[in-house]
Amino acid sequence: MSRNDYDDGWQPVTRLGKKVQEGEIDSMGVALNSGLPLKEPEIVDQLLPGLDDEVLDINMVQRMTDSGRRVKFRCAVVVGDRNGFVGYAEGRDDQVGAAIQKAIGIAKLNMIQVPRGSGSWEDRSDRPHSLTHRTEGKAGSVTVELIPAPEGLGLAASDTVRAVLELAGIENAWTKCHGNTRTTVNLGKATYNALENASSARMPQAVREVSD
Repeated sequence: MSRNDYDDGWQPVTRLGKKVQEGEIDSMGVALNSGLPLKEPEIVDQLLPGLDDEVLDINMVQRMTDSGRRVKFRCAVVVGDRNGFVGYAEGRDDQVGAAIQKAIGIAKLNMIQVPRGSGSWEDRSDRPHSLTHRTEGKAGSVTVELIPAPEGLGLAASDTVRAVLELAGIENAWTKCHGNTRTTVNLGKATYNALENASSARMPQAVREVSD
């Protein structure tokens, strides 16, 4: 089946989108490594159908304007395929539902590929279930450190950090969090930033990475 058979009328306007629709690029990993900007959420819909999403936080934001007080909702959302791809974003709108949909759309544009493997010296697993190396991310006053763990440990993490890691396909990890960790938005964003730092870091040869 060609891409054109199930694109639901999507008409791409970017080079990357056209390559995806024509079948020249047929995986998310190739799309992210193509060097072309990801500007259409439909690209992610085509390459990663059935993405899961989770709302991390919903907060009401008030602002005074000349016409009076305006109230909007800010939603933090994480999306992922539970197999190495994850995105995070925040969206604002007058309605909660619309704010969530905006956040999901932006999160798809922030999609990254997380290097997964068996980075713990205690582990002898031959499948990608954890991180390949230690990584750290910051957001506001919050710092999140992610540490590879052996298979069977699970995720030693708070609910927010766990949600991001699960959607990224990380099954086992130790975590350390510092700062005002009660701020859910910063905690979720710091976790995503840690994964993003891991995806952009140069892999040391000593690390035993397991490919899918």
